[in-house]
Amino acid sequence: MSWQAIGIFDSGVGGLTVLREIFKVLPQEDTIYFGDTARVPYGTKSPGTVARYAHEITSFLIKRNIKLLVVACNTASAVALNGLKRQFPIPVVGVIEPGARRAVEVSRCGRIGVIGTAGTIKSSAYSRAIKRLNPDAEVLTRACPLFVPLAEEGWTDNQVARLTAQIYLQELRDAGVDTLVLGCTHYPLLKPIIAETMGPDVTLVDSAEETARTVAEILAKKKLLRPLSEKGNHHYYVSDIPAGFIRVGNRFLGERLEDVYQVSVDDEGEEC
Repeated sequence: MSWQAIGIFDSGVGGLTVLREIFKVLPQEDTIYFGDTARVPYGTKSPGTVARYAHEITSFLIKRNIKLLVVACNTASAVALNGLKRQFPIPVVGVIEPGARRAVEVSRCGRIGVIGTAGTIKSSAYSRAIKRLNPDAEVLTRACPLFVPLAEEGWTDNQVARLTAQIYLQELRDAGVDTLVLGCTHYPLLKPIIAETMGPDVTLVDSAEETARTVAEILAKKKLLRPLSEKGNHHYYVSDIPAGFIRVGNRFLGERLEDVYQVSVDDEGEEC
């Protein structure tokens, strides 16, 4: 029997942290990952441009017979998710809603912090999602743009990372948030230092973990899960040369990346 894969896309390598959590929760599933490395970052692009990129990539993945799509990019989740849900006939999962839902569940006092890229914070997508679930929640946000290059450089446990975390997070700590949403797929790599900086009384919510749980729930509900006896196969596509993606991606995924192909999505996904 031929089983359909889970499709995942991001503007670059960050979404591999979501993929890593999907591996843990659903080791039996095939996956196809697309990293739009030629057009990264999305956070500086207009919403219309990001929506167009998201549509092109989704069309590419649909042609590869996926059964569910994960938009593993906070920017694309903020501006393109609803359009993708309307335009395509498969379940589409973003990374914002699962993280917001978990934050509301675990927060004791309703004072929730959200950190992310400048684009994600400016979009107010997490604040809106949290307020929809708990109108009384107090949401405090902070853009932490330097966390992305630190994660990609592998500087996740040194003095530079520690000082950067202290400068970015001091305000949220002083404000007394009891829950902090890691609203960027790069941030799980910095989780130990973020936890150390925020202290033991603050619960960290990893959107990648919550998204993987949501994917498992939807597939189970729709009876689309592969049997546990199966072993998943994984394929990777990028829109620029694979070398940089592989180098950084190995760190994000926690294992060796294999089968990485360069493709162009705007000419029907021809492999290079």
